[in-house]
Amino acid sequence: MATKRYYVAGVDSSTQSCKVVICDPATGEVVRQGRASHPDGTQVHPDHWWEAFLAAAEAAGGLDDVAALSVGGQQHGLVCLDADGNVIRPALLWNDTRSAPAAQRLREDMGEQWWARETGCVPVASFTLTKLAWLAEHEPDSLSRLAAVCLPHDWLTWKIQGAPGLDALVTDRSDASGTCYVGTDARTYRRDILARVLGEDVARSLILPRILGPREVAGYGGTQQGWGDIVIGPGCGDNAGAALGLGLGVGDAMVSLGTSGVVAAVSADPVCDPSGLVAGFADATGAWLPLACTLNASRIIDAMARILGVDYDTFDELALSVTDAAGLRLEPYFEGERTPNLPDATATLSGMTLANSDPAHVARAGVDGLLSLMRVALDAVRDLGAPIDRVALVGGGAKSRAVRELAPVVWDAEVTIPEPGEYVALGAARQAASVRG
Repeated sequence: MATKRYYVAGVDSSTQSCKVVICDPATGEVVRQGRASHPDGTQVHPDHWWEAFLAAAEAAGGLDDVAALSVGGQQHGLVCLDADGNVIRPALLWNDTRSAPAAQRLREDMGEQWWARETGCVPVASFTLTKLAWLAEHEPDSLSRLAAVCLPHDWLTWKIQGAPGLDALVTDRSDASGTCYVGTDARTYRRDILARVLGEDVARSLILPRILGPREVAGYGGTQQGWGDIVIGPGCGDNAGAALGLGLGVGDAMVSLGTSGVVAAVSADPVCDPSGLVAGFADATGAWLPLACTLNASRIIDAMARILGVDYDTFDELALSVTDAAGLRLEPYFEGERTPNLPDATATLSGMTLANSDPAHVARAGVDGLLSLMRVALDAVRDLGAPIDRVALVGGGAKSRAVRELAPVVWDAEVTIPEPGEYVALGAARQAASVRG
């Protein structure tokens, strides 16, 4: 009699969509996958995540043969629940900037060095704490009903278990480390910090998800949907999931060139950056994932190709047809910049001469500008003691032949180009396999 095969599932509940990949735990091979979209916007009711998860799971052929599952998700979002587990208001996502003034006040009140030393992060509008500060100031009715706070991946993990009660809420160290109200051990909630923004009474009574280790079981789910009993892993933040999916270790970094640019390096030790350029996140394995983010990345290539009036292949050919930019220099701050912290900066093309004012040198300056900007982010992480010897280059910007060929020299690192894949979901699937054992 043939033995029934059991697979593991990884979920990526991102800002734009939910992806579900079903993998063979023995080989890591993706056997099937599905996807469903999330609504646009910077605030979304969590019910949409649940509906998208169900649709993506169905598109992936269901979960009947899945033995274990973990959820990777967008970080920092604020999910507010009342005493009965009902969602109080739409979740504020990481890209909702209404809490920027609150973030500024928090930085001024305690000082950036204090925040970096105590939490590993310096408050910006993305982080969960600043969204709670906004809620306390602008929605006192919501605050009065607030019984529990969790992150997007926490809520979906809880929902897959059947929403068994607020005491069953769990999170993991990677996502918890990006809230700005967890200590630098990535395991201890700082209720004294929460009291600063919510008041002593609310901070004392607030239910927060239990922070699990990388291989702890979060619970069980699936019986209500007819999938059988599925072991649920702790899940992870999206960048930690991607690092796990890529198989990164100490000395490795991921550079993601999307709308924004991300440098995330695996480090054996936590880091502290008082400047706020590098966030001291934890990873999904027990190590650390210091991360720097730029506002500009692949859109630098978009803008320069548009200026030249050429397609991407032609742009790459132009950039690679010359040995350098011949003194032409692009400061690529098209939308201000976060790393370095220049929010009001604009892009500048300088050093123009009659000899370099042609499409080839302009294209080369565009690629050099992008790679140099990401070198700033890489060096910001390196300067904190995280070694970076190898870089996995992912994201839309990795499709550029010029970027791929020139990056190793500019970044002073070995650069690999992984096959395109759903690496957050793959990392979550790998975690699910380790939890199941």
